[in-house]
Amino acid sequence: LNTRLSDGSLLVAGRDITGFAWQEEVLARVDRLVPYNAEEEMKKRGARYHKALLPFVSYSVVDGNLVTGQNPGSAKETAERVAGLL
Repeated sequence: LNTRLSDGSLLVAGRDITGFAWQEEVLARVDRLVPYNAEEEMKKRGARYHKALLPFVSYSVVDGNLVTGQNPGSAKETAERVAGLL
């Protein structure tokens, strides 16, 4: 969330990304255990956050050479998209 580029800007600012959705945290009953709402924190940092219509399905987003997956079920899809960039 706080990774900065050499020009000082945030890596996620203005980028299309995904990550564990808050709804998934709630449904998994870990919302009280995680230190922050990653979905909201990405948006606060200027990311264009996207998520699947249904929780816990595979979903990944590619923005240039930045590839993100929404949840553990997205690992294969995300890896395939990374491999496609090589």
